[in-house]
Amino acid sequence: MAIFQYIAKDASGNELRGQIEAGDRNSAIAAVRAQGLLPTALGEVKSQAAQPAKSAKAAPAKKKKGSGLNREININIKLPSWMRGKVKTKVLTQFTRQLATLVNAGLPLMRGIDVLKRQMKDPQMKEALDGIGDNIAAGGTFSEALTAYPKIFDRLYVNMVKAGEAGGVLEVVLGRLAEFAEKAERIKNKVKGAMIYPIVVLFAAVGITAFLLVAVIPKFKQVFADMLGGAALPPITQWVIDASEFVQHNGLAVLAVIVALWVIKKVVGKTAGGAYFFDMMSIKMPVTGTLVQRTAVSRVMRTLGTLLSSGVPILQSLVIVRDTTGNRVVSKALQNVHDAVKEGEGMTVPLSQCPVFPPMVISMVEVGEETGALAEMLTRIANTYDDEVDNAVAGLTAAIEPALIIFLAVVVGTIVVAMFLPMIKIISTVSGGAGAM
Repeated sequence: MAIFQYIAKDASGNELRGQIEAGDRNSAIAAVRAQGLLPTALGEVKSQAAQPAKSAKAAPAKKKKGSGLNREININIKLPSWMRGKVKTKVLTQFTRQLATLVNAGLPLMRGIDVLKRQMKDPQMKEALDGIGDNIAAGGTFSEALTAYPKIFDRLYVNMVKAGEAGGVLEVVLGRLAEFAEKAERIKNKVKGAMIYPIVVLFAAVGITAFLLVAVIPKFKQVFADMLGGAALPPITQWVIDASEFVQHNGLAVLAVIVALWVIKKVVGKTAGGAYFFDMMSIKMPVTGTLVQRTAVSRVMRTLGTLLSSGVPILQSLVIVRDTTGNRVVSKALQNVHDAVKEGEGMTVPLSQCPVFPPMVISMVEVGEETGALAEMLTRIANTYDDEVDNAVAGLTAAIEPALIIFLAVVVGTIVVAMFLPMIKIISTVSGGAGAM
C-alpha cells in the first residue's frame, strides 16, 4: 500500500487537500472520487504497507522540510490558478480537431488523449490532459474531467461534450466545437487585422503632430518675433502657435485627464449599469456600431445553434449563451428569451424587444420555431451574418484608411501653411529693404 497526497474540488468548486492510502495511483483516484470529490492533482508521498491508513478526509497537507519525498509532492501539486498561463484558442482548437479525428477513426478516447498529450507542447494544456486522463481512468466521464479546468474548457465546451457523450456522438460534437472555434477565431482575426493599419496611421498622425507642436513651432515663433518685430501674425499662424503653447504647458495635464477618464471608464464598466451603458453605446456608435451588432448576432446565433444541434436542452443552451456573449445588452435579451421559453412562449417576442437583433433575424427565428428546424435556421443566420461581418470589415477598412490619410494631410498641411504665411511677409520685407538700398 502507498500513501498519496491529493488536491481535489468538491461540488461547490472549493479546493481541498488531503492524504489517502491505496494500492496504486488509479485506486487512489477512485477512492477520492468515492468521497464526491474531483481530483485535480495526486502524488505518492510514502510507500509503507505496515503503516496505519491515513484519514481519507480532506485536510490541509503538512510539508516536511528537508524530506526527499516532499520534493516529489512539489512536482505533482499544481500552481495556483492565478499563477498559471492561459491556453491559447489556437491550441485548444487544434486539440479539439485532432481528438475529433482520432475518435472518429475508431481510436478509444483514452488512447486519443494519451497520443495528443505526448505531442502537446503547451505546458498548461499538457498538465490538463494529464489530469483529464487520470480522471477518465478512474471511472469518470470526459465532461466531468473537463470541469476541473474551467480556465481552459468553458461551459459551452463542457456542456456540448456532455451532450455528445449522452447521445453517443462525441466525435461529431468535437468536430462542431472545432469548427465553431475556428470560425470565431477567423472573424476575430479579420477584425483585428483590419484595425492594424488605421491604428498605425492614427498613432503616426498623433506623433507627428505632437513633434511639430513641441519641437518645431517654438523655433518658428522665435524667428517670427525677431524678424517681424512684434507685428501681428496671420490668424491661422497665431492659432497654431497658441496650440503649441497649450501643448507645451498643459500636455502632462491633458495626458493625466485622458488616463483618468480611461480609469473611470474601467471602474464604471465594472458595475452592472455602467457595463450595460457602454455595451449599448458600442452598438449605437455611428461607424463601428454596425460591425459590433453583426458580430454579436453572428456569435449568439452560431453558439445557440451549435448547442441545440448537439442535443443541449434549449433552456440550458440559452443560459450558456447568455453567460458567454460578452455583451450586457444581448445577455439581458437572452435572459428575457429564457424566461419566455420557460413559461411556454416563443423566442420571437423577447428577441424583437432587443435593438441588437434586426427584423430579418426575428423572422428567421420565427420560421425556425414553426418548422421545428430552429438549430438549422440559427446556423443559417450565423453564416449570413458572418458574410456581413466580412463585408462590414472590408467597408470599414476602405472608409477609414483614406479618411485617416486625409486627416493626417490636413493636420500637417495646416501647420505647414501656418508657418509659411509669415515667411512670405518676412521675405517681402527683406526684399523691399534690399531694393530701397
